[in-house]
Amino acid sequence: MYRSPSPLPEQTRSTLSAALNERLADGLDLHSQIKVAHWNIKGPQFAALHPLFETFAVSLAAHNDSVAERAVTLGGKAYGTTRHVAKASRLPEYPQETTKDLEHVRLLAERIESYLVGLRESRALAEKHADMDTADLFTGIITEFEKHAWFLRATLET
Repeated sequence: MYRSPSPLPEQTRSTLSAALNERLADGLDLHSQIKVAHWNIKGPQFAALHPLFETFAVSLAAHNDSVAERAVTLGGKAYGTTRHVAKASRLPEYPQETTKDLEHVRLLAERIESYLVGLRESRALAEKHADMDTADLFTGIITEFEKHAWFLRATLET
Protein backbone atom coordinates (compact mmCIF):
# COMPACT_ATOMS: atom_id res chain seq x y z
CA MET A 1 0.00 0.00 0.00
CA TYR A 2 1.08 3.51 -0.74
CA ARG A 3 0.86 6.42 1.65
CA SER A 4 -2.63 7.85 1.80
CA PRO A 5 -4.32 10.96 3.20
CA SER A 6 -6.97 8.63 4.65
CA PRO A 7 -6.88 8.09 8.42
CA LEU A 8 -8.09 4.49 7.99
CA PRO A 9 -5.73 1.71 9.06
CA GLU A 10 -3.65 0.19 6.28
CA GLN A 11 -5.39 -3.21 6.45
CA THR A 12 -8.79 -1.51 6.10
CA ARG A 13 -7.55 0.55 3.18
CA SER A 14 -6.20 -2.60 1.53
CA THR A 15 -9.53 -4.41 1.96
CA LEU A 16 -11.49 -1.49 0.57
CA SER A 17 -9.09 -0.97 -2.31
CA ALA A 18 -9.63 -4.62 -3.29
CA ALA A 19 -13.42 -4.12 -3.18
CA LEU A 20 -13.11 -0.98 -5.28
CA ASN A 21 -11.10 -2.91 -7.86
CA GLU A 22 -13.79 -5.61 -7.96
CA ARG A 23 -16.40 -2.96 -8.72
CA LEU A 24 -14.06 -1.34 -11.25
CA ALA A 25 -13.78 -4.64 -13.13
CA ASP A 26 -17.56 -5.03 -13.15
CA GLY A 27 -18.04 -1.40 -14.15
CA LEU A 28 -15.57 -1.55 -17.02
CA ASP A 29 -17.16 -4.76 -18.25
CA LEU A 30 -20.64 -3.26 -18.00
CA HIS A 31 -19.45 -0.18 -19.89
CA SER A 32 -18.20 -2.32 -22.78
CA GLN A 33 -21.46 -4.29 -22.81
CA ILE A 34 -23.52 -1.10 -22.93
CA LYS A 35 -21.42 0.11 -25.86
CA VAL A 36 -21.98 -3.17 -27.73
CA ALA A 37 -25.74 -2.69 -27.28
CA HIS A 38 -25.45 0.97 -28.33
CA TRP A 39 -23.57 0.09 -31.52
CA ASN A 40 -25.67 -2.89 -32.58
CA ILE A 41 -29.25 -2.04 -31.64
CA LYS A 42 -31.89 -2.38 -34.36
CA GLY A 43 -35.66 -2.15 -34.28
CA PRO A 44 -38.59 0.19 -33.66
CA GLN A 45 -37.12 1.48 -30.37
CA PHE A 46 -33.77 2.39 -31.94
CA ALA A 47 -34.28 6.16 -31.89
CA ALA A 48 -35.06 6.20 -28.16
CA LEU A 49 -32.63 3.51 -26.98
CA HIS A 50 -29.49 4.36 -28.97
CA PRO A 51 -28.96 7.72 -27.18
CA LEU A 52 -30.19 6.31 -23.85
CA PHE A 53 -27.52 3.60 -23.94
CA GLU A 54 -24.90 6.24 -24.71
CA THR A 55 -26.06 8.25 -21.70
CA PHE A 56 -25.62 5.15 -19.52
CA ALA A 57 -22.12 4.54 -20.93
CA VAL A 58 -20.92 8.12 -20.44
CA SER A 59 -22.20 8.17 -16.87
CA LEU A 60 -20.64 4.81 -16.06
CA ALA A 61 -17.28 5.89 -17.49
CA ALA A 62 -17.23 8.80 -15.03
CA HIS A 63 -18.18 6.53 -12.14
CA ASN A 64 -15.50 4.01 -13.12
CA ASP A 65 -12.94 6.81 -13.00
CA SER A 66 -14.12 7.81 -9.52
CA VAL A 67 -13.96 4.20 -8.29
CA ALA A 68 -10.42 3.79 -9.65
CA GLU A 69 -9.28 7.07 -8.15
CA ARG A 70 -10.76 6.15 -4.77
CA ALA A 71 -8.76 2.90 -4.76
CA VAL A 72 -5.59 4.86 -5.45
CA THR A 73 -6.48 7.55 -2.89
CA LEU A 74 -6.71 4.80 -0.27
CA GLY A 75 -3.14 3.80 -1.15
CA GLY A 76 -3.92 0.95 -3.52
CA LYS A 77 -3.69 0.57 -7.26
CA ALA A 78 -6.39 0.59 -9.91
CA TYR A 79 -6.52 -2.46 -12.17
CA GLY A 80 -8.44 -2.02 -15.37
CA THR A 81 -6.85 -3.53 -18.45
CA THR A 82 -9.14 -5.48 -20.75
CA ARG A 83 -7.38 -8.74 -19.86
CA HIS A 84 -7.73 -8.08 -16.14
CA VAL A 85 -11.39 -7.15 -16.47
CA ALA A 86 -12.09 -10.31 -18.51
CA LYS A 87 -10.75 -12.41 -15.63
CA ALA A 88 -12.18 -10.40 -12.75
CA SER A 89 -15.67 -9.28 -13.77
CA ARG A 90 -18.62 -11.06 -12.17
CA LEU A 91 -21.00 -10.06 -14.95
CA PRO A 92 -22.16 -12.64 -17.48
CA GLU A 93 -20.79 -12.43 -21.01
CA TYR A 94 -22.83 -10.30 -23.40
CA PRO A 95 -24.21 -12.12 -26.47
CA GLN A 96 -22.66 -9.88 -29.11
CA GLU A 97 -24.80 -11.19 -31.96
CA THR A 98 -27.89 -9.57 -30.40
CA THR A 99 -29.49 -6.82 -32.48
CA LYS A 100 -33.17 -6.72 -31.46
CA ASP A 101 -33.95 -3.59 -29.46
CA LEU A 102 -35.95 -5.16 -26.61
CA GLU A 103 -33.49 -8.04 -26.27
CA HIS A 104 -30.74 -5.47 -25.63
CA VAL A 105 -33.00 -3.81 -23.06
CA ARG A 106 -33.53 -7.12 -21.24
CA LEU A 107 -29.84 -8.06 -21.34
CA LEU A 108 -28.72 -4.67 -20.05
CA ALA A 109 -31.34 -4.66 -17.30
CA GLU A 110 -30.05 -8.04 -16.10
CA ARG A 111 -26.45 -6.90 -16.17
CA ILE A 112 -27.13 -3.61 -14.41
CA GLU A 113 -29.00 -5.52 -11.70
CA SER A 114 -26.01 -7.85 -11.32
CA TYR A 115 -23.69 -4.82 -11.13
CA LEU A 116 -25.92 -3.36 -8.40
CA VAL A 117 -25.55 -6.53 -6.29
CA GLY A 118 -21.79 -6.05 -6.22
CA LEU A 119 -22.09 -2.34 -5.48
CA ARG A 120 -24.35 -3.02 -2.50
CA GLU A 121 -21.95 -5.65 -1.16
CA SER A 122 -19.04 -3.23 -1.43
CA ARG A 123 -21.03 -0.40 0.15
CA ALA A 124 -21.84 -2.66 3.12
CA LEU A 125 -18.13 -3.46 3.45
CA ALA A 126 -17.24 0.24 3.40
CA GLU A 127 -19.88 0.95 6.05
CA LYS A 128 -18.60 -1.93 8.20
CA HIS A 129 -15.14 -0.34 8.11
CA ALA A 130 -16.53 3.15 8.79
CA ASP A 131 -15.36 4.50 5.44
CA MET A 132 -18.34 6.71 4.72
CA ASP A 133 -16.56 8.40 1.81
CA THR A 134 -16.33 5.12 -0.11
CA ALA A 135 -19.85 4.17 1.00
CA ASP A 136 -21.12 7.51 -0.32
CA LEU A 137 -19.36 6.92 -3.64
CA PHE A 138 -21.11 3.56 -3.97
CA THR A 139 -24.45 5.05 -2.89
CA GLY A 140 -24.30 7.62 -5.68
CA ILE A 141 -23.64 4.94 -8.28
CA ILE A 142 -26.36 2.69 -6.86
CA THR A 143 -28.94 5.48 -6.91
CA GLU A 144 -28.22 6.31 -10.54
CA PHE A 145 -28.05 2.75 -11.82
CA GLU A 146 -31.19 1.68 -9.98
CA LYS A 147 -32.91 4.41 -11.99
CA HIS A 148 -31.36 3.11 -15.22
CA ALA A 149 -32.51 -0.43 -14.42
CA TRP A 150 -36.00 0.92 -13.74
CA PHE A 151 -36.04 2.69 -17.15
CA LEU A 152 -35.07 -0.56 -18.85
CA ARG A 153 -37.56 -2.71 -16.92
CA ALA A 154 -40.34 -0.17 -17.60
CA THR A 155 -39.55 -0.41 -21.32
CA LEU A 156 -40.15 -4.17 -21.17
CA GLU A 157 -43.56 -3.86 -19.48
CA THR A 158 -46.59 -4.54 -21.65
